[in-house]
Amino acid sequence: MKIIHCADLHLDSKMTANLSKEKAKERKMELLRSFSKMVEYAKKNNVTAILIAGDMFDTRNVSATARNMVRDVIVSNPEIDFLYLKGNHDNDNFLSKLDELPDNLCLFNDKWTTYAYGNVTISGIELNSENILTAYNSLVLDHGKYNIVTMHGQLAEYKSKDKVETISLDDLKNKNIDYLALGHVHAYRMERLDGRGVYCYPGCLEGRGFDECGEKGFVVLDIDATTRTATSEFVSVAARKFYVLPVDVTGISTTQDAANRIEETIAKAPYASKSLVKVVLQGEVDVECELEPDFLEEQFAEYFYFIKVYDETKLMVNYKDYEKDASLKGEFIRMVYASELTDEEKAQVIRTGILALQGEEIN
Repeated sequence: MKIIHCADLHLDSKMTANLSKEKAKERKMELLRSFSKMVEYAKKNNVTAILIAGDMFDTRNVSATARNMVRDVIVSNPEIDFLYLKGNHDNDNFLSKLDELPDNLCLFNDKWTTYAYGNVTISGIELNSENILTAYNSLVLDHGKYNIVTMHGQLAEYKSKDKVETISLDDLKNKNIDYLALGHVHAYRMERLDGRGVYCYPGCLEGRGFDECGEKGFVVLDIDATTRTATSEFVSVAARKFYVLPVDVTGISTTQDAANRIEETIAKAPYASKSLVKVVLQGEVDVECELEPDFLEEQFAEYFYFIKVYDETKLMVNYKDYEKDASLKGEFIRMVYASELTDEEKAQVIRTGILALQGEEIN
């Protein structure tokens, strides 16, 4: 028996961070297509059920496009059960707008609900302030079955009545859980729960920002109910990937020098042209170094779907070079050096002052 475990789809996310209006709209559609691609995979590979461990949608007001697409995908695949546990971003907006619930849409609520597939059970609960302290003690599972438990939240070593999105890992140990299907964390992670079972965050289907880099997709469980064993596989489905690319520009003098370093670094770590890339300039540069991130973004704009350049370099000031400098710049630098500012603040003030003296525009 095969089951897909996914979570944090965040369908209908605005995707407006950094992106133009046109690209944000395109990325919204790509989120929906990734959901469809996952269901197509399920259909081709005889998957019995798709378990959505929270945050299927991103906002309270789900658009008609997203709502209709999800409904149509569920209805047109009656051979697949869709087990939907709401997360902290979900509400009843999607369900309330359905004329009737599809027969293959299986829901969870604030009490333990179990769906049985022969010798395999899938149990889940939506945590809230009223059940957070009693949920763990009320979970009872058959030792002789393969037991999947699904919840949405951040793992902690203990339960908290104040944080309903916190899942107590210790309170789920030795409960006859074979696979703890979690949602809330947007990166894939699978580790031992106890001597019997494992816990897993599948991550999200699509990255939405540079805090969600790397492979994104879902997990496929292939269960042998007789032996009560299972194998798992992570399947990447994202239309695009996010990357953070550190570039050491130590010792450069100009923006073109930085461009050359970026070119060299990209050549060593080739990313697909459809990628979204954040270039982070690092290292130490002279305080008089001319460095313009906006120009670099324009220069490399055609390399990727989206690129952003961040200047995180440290400024170096060799104060001995200005000890006997009789110019206005020398006097200014000596005055800043004698101040009580930190070394980093001194460097920033000096750089700004030099730009002003040169008549440059200061951002």
